[in-house]
Amino acid sequence: MKRIAFYGGSFDPLHSGHLTIARNLTEIFELDEFVFVPAFHAPHKSKTPVSPFHRFAMLALATGNEPKITISKIELEAPERPYTVETLTKLKIRLPGAQLYFVMGADSWKDITTWREWEKVLTLVDIIVVTRPGYEIGFSHVTEKIRNRIVDLRGEKALRITDFKSRQFSGEPQSPHQDSRVYISDSVLIDVSATEIRRKIKENIAGWREDVPSEVAKYIEKYELYI
Repeated sequence: MKRIAFYGGSFDPLHSGHLTIARNLTEIFELDEFVFVPAFHAPHKSKTPVSPFHRFAMLALATGNEPKITISKIELEAPERPYTVETLTKLKIRLPGAQLYFVMGADSWKDITTWREWEKVLTLVDIIVVTRPGYEIGFSHVTEKIRNRIVDLRGEKALRITDFKSRQFSGEPQSPHQDSRVYISDSVLIDVSATEIRRKIKENIAGWREDVPSEVAKYIEKYELYI
């Protein structure tokens, strides 16, 4: 069964933390493909600083030499600005034989109950929640039904998902009739913020280039983004 993870977001701009998440989760969950899904306009945000076309270009430049990391235009080509639940439903229809994962950060997990049909989002496919340094993640805000699906992998950085099959749980679901799971992972302990990068660029503060891939830094400078 092909394993594919989808990582949605603004990626405004793409930074080293995003790429590290993609690389590490691809190894740990033994993914065949890790797909960035840039939003045309995130429904839960008032705006994004630069156009979706600039954001797509930066993603393309940064992932050009990454054989297992790709980019989907599924939300860029949807003028209705779809919600995550709609995107995941489309992906399940398009990829009926694949094991699908949806990746989200700790902030998204914290605010998940504000998403449209949030409980359906957490049960349509497997979820991977990536925590960050110093962030206390909670579970009381979700229903008992969701809490029963949580698999806490924190502290298991060196192991792959198949190594967990002999544990109390048994890896990812093997058929569409089994419950999806919510995996909590601390495998990527990099604290990089797109908001902080934009602030540094706008205020001409040195050091922001170290937090983004070199191709992205050159693109930002060439097209004078975030100033």
